[in-house]
Amino acid sequence: MKKLWRASKNQILNSNLMHYEKFIKYKYHLNFKSNYDKIFNWSIKYKGNFWDSIWDFCKVKGLKGKNKIKNSKIFYKNLFLTDYKLNFAENILVKSDNSKAITFISENGFREERSWFQLNQNVSKIISYFNKIGIKKGDRVSAYLPNIIQTVESFVATSAIGAIWSSCSPDFGLNGLIERFAQIRPKILIIGDRYYYNGKEINVIERLPNILKRIKSIKHVLVINYPGKKYLNFKKSKGIKFKFWKEIERYSSSSINFKKFNFNTEIAILYSSGTTGKPKCICHRSGGILLQHLKEHQLHSNIKENDNIFYFTTCGWMMWNWLVTCLGSKASIVLFDGFPMFKQKDLLLKIVSKEKITLFGVSAKYIDALKKSNISNNFDLKKLNTICSTGSPLSKEGFEYVYKKIKKNVHLASISGGTDLVSCFVLGNIYKSVISGEIQSKGLGMDVDIFNESGKSVKNIKGELVCKTPFPSMPTKFWNDKNNKKFQNAYFNRYKNIWHHGDYGEIKNSGGFLIYGRSDATLNPGGVRLGTSEIYSEVEKFKEIKESIVVGQSWDNDIRIILFVVLNNGVTLNDELIKKIKQQIRINASPRHVPNKIFKVNDIPRTKNGKIVELAVKNIIEGNTIKNKEALANPEVLEEYTQIKELYEFKKN
Repeated sequence: MKKLWRASKNQILNSNLMHYEKFIKYKYHLNFKSNYDKIFNWSIKYKGNFWDSIWDFCKVKGLKGKNKIKNSKIFYKNLFLTDYKLNFAENILVKSDNSKAITFISENGFREERSWFQLNQNVSKIISYFNKIGIKKGDRVSAYLPNIIQTVESFVATSAIGAIWSSCSPDFGLNGLIERFAQIRPKILIIGDRYYYNGKEINVIERLPNILKRIKSIKHVLVINYPGKKYLNFKKSKGIKFKFWKEIERYSSSSINFKKFNFNTEIAILYSSGTTGKPKCICHRSGGILLQHLKEHQLHSNIKENDNIFYFTTCGWMMWNWLVTCLGSKASIVLFDGFPMFKQKDLLLKIVSKEKITLFGVSAKYIDALKKSNISNNFDLKKLNTICSTGSPLSKEGFEYVYKKIKKNVHLASISGGTDLVSCFVLGNIYKSVISGEIQSKGLGMDVDIFNESGKSVKNIKGELVCKTPFPSMPTKFWNDKNNKKFQNAYFNRYKNIWHHGDYGEIKNSGGFLIYGRSDATLNPGGVRLGTSEIYSEVEKFKEIKESIVVGQSWDNDIRIILFVVLNNGVTLNDELIKKIKQQIRINASPRHVPNKIFKVNDIPRTKNGKIVELAVKNIIEGNTIKNKEALANPEVLEEYTQIKELYEFKKN
């Protein structure tokens, strides 16, 4: 157990967590004496009081009720703060002066700012536009946008009127986008005309005719030009009403009337990876997201007013939502769009220095890339207090690299949660030391544990990550999920009335956590989730291929994609076919999920009812024990995968 950092006495005394401890001491006559475990136990035992205290401590704007928790024997039917009311946007637009609210930076160096005053104005203008075209509470607003300021403004405006936001980043392929948005039947699509990645301009607006042809519910399109660029030309579709961002900017603004909605009103739809079919549409509640994020920002990440937060993300990842809500703590945020190592491998560190970033969030894979490139900090990072890492497990080497080469006096907080809760189960804790390779703590109010296969709590053993009691950022439902059947199967099929998250984890004696990655078939390189079915739908378009199976392999502190294909008679898996397969996946599914290796096999392992068994193959290539072989209809085919593993040993290229 190697301790890498400990907050100073002064840092602890001035922390938000200490201020919160004093707050609940006064309110509930509690004295925890800087003991995080005692605070945590209270937050679990007295959930209603805990979440009510977060509302008060974080100064949520809204109407408080009396019902702190509505109990149910069914896990997901437990409700929090049922008669509390709020407007999410009002709790994001917490300032209106001329100080900086948002900064946008493109990979090519283009930079622009939006003040709080301008942010309020633009949100007001978008609300006026929404009202004119009849967007109302419960309507779905879809966005296909890069990580730009207008994306944030559109989301906040959507939440202000009680409509439901859903976004995909433009690096999602056309089919991936349509599979998601077609299910929720949006009235409007907000689309960017292009984006840039590693110096290449990618035309997005040319995809619009196909989108409109296949999603008939869209009647309005708002087109946004890439910052600093003129609009790309495109052909308008008949029967669709188009509006350009420059027209919205000419609207007059007015003070916003923030109508108060129920705490559990739906605000956003995010998407599962689509492992067993079409991606599931996960509906999230406004109050749950707001309270979770305020708690995580202020108590676990020590974000304070006038801090400047930079999280490297796209608006198709839940960390984008997490970043936007930082505005609710009166902090400003920095948006970056593009390749994080464009022309210089320390580009993001340069931005951290120049923008005086206080919290810098990245993926574990990015830290690993810096380490491999032997990047040392050559910039002034005096303002940097916290580095957050997520997306995949951060290795001990990654932890130690940060303290050796980036900054010694910094709180390195590895965090882990998911799209399913738009927040974290385990994350940082300023009261505790940072131990190499470990996530510091369970999140307050999150009754997290590690179970073995029998549903027993275990320590120092790899098992399944679970949450034993309800929390307010649970999804309300899956869209179009009759009788909550898919919802129950997703989270409550493994252990009775216990949230099963689908990650392998381990609790150490220190109380810290190790997260090992997905225990199901989701592909999760760099924290970007995609379902195996989305790969299959592209691969099996090839006449040369009979069927396929794809898995994610733990590799170099991340996940890489391995594809196995069964070829039709007379076909050879040559370089040309491999190139075509990779290109197809890159364009139509995701560039992040292009297979690193493609192998020919004779057969695919299946259950007796014909279901493909990715986990068996994943266990083989990672050297793990294969469980429940008796459930397979053809267990003999696994020998071929074992031979491939032994023959190639999956060595680096």
